[in-house]
Amino acid sequence: MQAPPVPTTVLYDGSCPICSREINQYKKGDPLGEICWLDVSSSKLVAPSGQSREALMQRFHVITPDGSIVSGAVAFVHLWEQLPGWKNLARLGRLPGMLKLMEFGYETFLSFRPKLQKIFS
Repeated sequence: MQAPPVPTTVLYDGSCPICSREINQYKKGDPLGEICWLDVSSSKLVAPSGQSREALMQRFHVITPDGSIVSGAVAFVHLWEQLPGWKNLARLGRLPGMLKLMEFGYETFLSFRPKLQKIFS
């Protein structure tokens, strides 16, 4: 008997109103619940081995089915590849040079995130 596939696990900061809104959009694309969604701001979280809650809250992370942890632009593209309505965006993210550009944009967003959180709270 074959073991069921391990799902993609999304680690997100549920205490961030911007992050929560974005995650809720992604969840709509996962009506069968094939992705595991973990709010790293939860006091009940057991962080993956070698990771701290604080580090996980600083960036968007995904645990791939093979157990690898990816973050930032790579994590977004991996998630988008799992969601039918987002596959075209994932393809764009895989074009040469796009991950670097996306990571730059994400790092820029992270520098403004605390101020934006106050606006969206």
